[in-house]
Amino acid sequence: MPSETLVMIPPILSDARIFDAQIRALSRQHAVLFAPTCRGERMEEIASQILSWAPTKFAVAGMGMGGMVAMEILRRAAERVTRIALISTSPQADTPEAAAAREPHIIAARAGRWADVLRHEINSTWMAPSADKVALVRQLTEMGDAMGPDAYVKQARALQRRKDQQATMRNITQQTVVICGRHDGQFQLKRHEFLAELIPYADLQVVDDAGYLPTLEAPDAVTGILQDWMTAPLMLRS
Repeated sequence: MPSETLVMIPPILSDARIFDAQIRALSRQHAVLFAPTCRGERMEEIASQILSWAPTKFAVAGMGMGGMVAMEILRRAAERVTRIALISTSPQADTPEAAAAREPHIIAARAGRWADVLRHEINSTWMAPSADKVALVRQLTEMGDAMGPDAYVKQARALQRRKDQQATMRNITQQTVVICGRHDGQFQLKRHEFLAELIPYADLQVVDDAGYLPTLEAPDAVTGILQDWMTAPLMLRS
């Protein structure tokens, strides 16, 4: 029996390097596809584009913004998703205040103040105290520079306009793992506990030595969790 295909969706201003360790390990047993999130200004557009090229059935793992896209994929085409992993993410929409707070950074990106935008978006206080923050900031800055301001504006707009997906989460029947770093300063542990409680049968995995970026801060731990999730027998639930 062929193994499942895994589609991996990154956070804002990140390319495939955010999942480097996981792709290297998981691709030994599974077809792993990377799905960018910079080709639309709405989650619906991004999800539709991924669904247009993804296999008929696939597993999906999304981190940060990528987790929100994964939720939209599930809302639109749950019958195509075999299992779902949600990493450092939230089902809730932007509050009006949070949406408004993105606007100055969108304006700055369009005005050529790209370095200022990256300094705002790459927040080392969201990382674990034990993390090599200098190296992580450098790596994230390299990815952000590679993405560029046009991609950032599209992603920020999609985040501003995203739907609340709590109802979608309550209806999940797929094998689900919620992964977070214990020191996540962006989406704190209690928010991941809330997300896991919304989802029937969800498995919450807390990575002790990680913050918002567990795939980079504790790559082996996250890889192990995803390997277990991908090889767990699929359960029939209704």
